[in-house]
Amino acid sequence: MPTPRRSPSRTSEALNDFLASCPPQVNELALALRALILRVLPSAVEQVDPPSKIIAYRTDRTYAGLICAIAPYKAHVNLMFAQGASLTDPEHLLKGTGKRARHVRITERASIENPALRTLFETAAARTGRL
Repeated sequence: MPTPRRSPSRTSEALNDFLASCPPQVNELALALRALILRVLPSAVEQVDPPSKIIAYRTDRTYAGLICAIAPYKAHVNLMFAQGASLTDPEHLLKGTGKRARHVRITERASIENPALRTLFETAAARTGRL
């Protein structure tokens, strides 16, 4: 059975519970990122993963289908791209040294409106070939 689409303006109980312990500014950043992700990747599967401390966005429920994830911290949010090391990033938004994953550190809402961030989402989704 297909997973229902998520609306950027509606949150699940699991998501609300997960973000409840975050400071207000981190909660706001996480929800703003979520809204952007769901606009750019409307058919992505959203999965709240409390043990991993992330909100994952996938083409399906497999690890191979992971596109990106939101990881809230005390004063910022990391936006992780599962295949970030292979993404073209002319504005050098991506940080990290792992073999595959990279992240963008988000400390203010204005960063979320950067067109280069949207381009990273679109490129990451296109690489999966399933969205």
